[in-house]
Amino acid sequence: MNLFSSRIRKYSTPLFAIFAENKQIAMRIAINGMGRIGRVLFRRLVDHPGIELVAVNDIMPAENLLYLTRYDSVYGTFNKQMSLEENNMLVEGKTIRVFSEAKATALPWASLGIDVVLECSGSYTNAVAAAEHLEAGAKKVLLSTTGSSDIPLMIYGYNHHDYGKHVNIISPGGCMTNCSTHVLNILSAIGIESAQVNMLHSYTSRQEIVDSPNRNFRRGRAAAESIIPVEIDLAASLEILVPSLKGRIATVSTRVPVANGALGDFTVQLSKDVTAESVNELFKQAAVGKYKGIIDYTEEEVVSMDIKGNTHSCIIDGSLTSMVGRQLKMIVWFDNEYGFTSRMIDWLEELNRKE
Repeated sequence: MNLFSSRIRKYSTPLFAIFAENKQIAMRIAINGMGRIGRVLFRRLVDHPGIELVAVNDIMPAENLLYLTRYDSVYGTFNKQMSLEENNMLVEGKTIRVFSEAKATALPWASLGIDVVLECSGSYTNAVAAAEHLEAGAKKVLLSTTGSSDIPLMIYGYNHHDYGKHVNIISPGGCMTNCSTHVLNILSAIGIESAQVNMLHSYTSRQEIVDSPNRNFRRGRAAAESIIPVEIDLAASLEILVPSLKGRIATVSTRVPVANGALGDFTVQLSKDVTAESVNELFKQAAVGKYKGIIDYTEEEVVSMDIKGNTHSCIIDGSLTSMVGRQLKMIVWFDNEYGFTSRMIDWLEELNRKE
């Protein structure tokens, strides 16, 4: 058979059938809540292949939303042509609906054919509340936080394989959970007697810019002026995800006066004698193997600014790993916004493959 006749055979199936078979239908998504995480997702998803950003919802005025999406103090100016036209945001020819509804049930997810709502408002973090998006017509809801105990906690790269199509509301954890789970799970192969985790984290919108009244007194202090310890529920989440840590872990977050970036300080009492070099080797192999794209490894003398925009959930700083007896000290870095939104995008791609 010559080359020409082989080509005829290859395309003997009707062309419309070939095109129909190969055409990928884009997942239609909406973002509810255009705060820090919502706006980072907007920037990253507006041109993402296989995903169509259909709509956003936030109670702020649309003009303010456009401004904050275009100009960002952490990631810089979004270099795309953007404008408002009635109830739409136009981004270089793409039209994205803009809503300002206080209640999820008022949103037209059904008529817009929304497959997944990215719930980034912080107001729908339990199963009953998040289900309002389903009631409005969305097929799935992906939170941008850990959520309550009645929502499955699935960390991408760790237990996301437990996802089943019957699950309609998913919590992908938060930035600190995604960092810690992988580190502690890998160390569990050695054996963990106890762990203390301190997350040195950039200040957030839940703190004040000047001293102000706050139910949590320390959160009311000026975020850019002090190092501020705050209580977090990270330990409870980690005990769910890694049951062997039950009663063996304590966590705290220390907010520091930077706008972006975080450092995880892990002090772990191991059950075996190991060297710092062998621990580093364990994470080096994980970074190029099972956890490739999720964790990274470096021995360069980086600081928090250097990991801005990094897509990994954690970057192991092997230059700072040390052992005293069986007590391990590990330092890991992560971009608390970009790294975490990378896992949310991983989840969208996973849902797109499974549905």
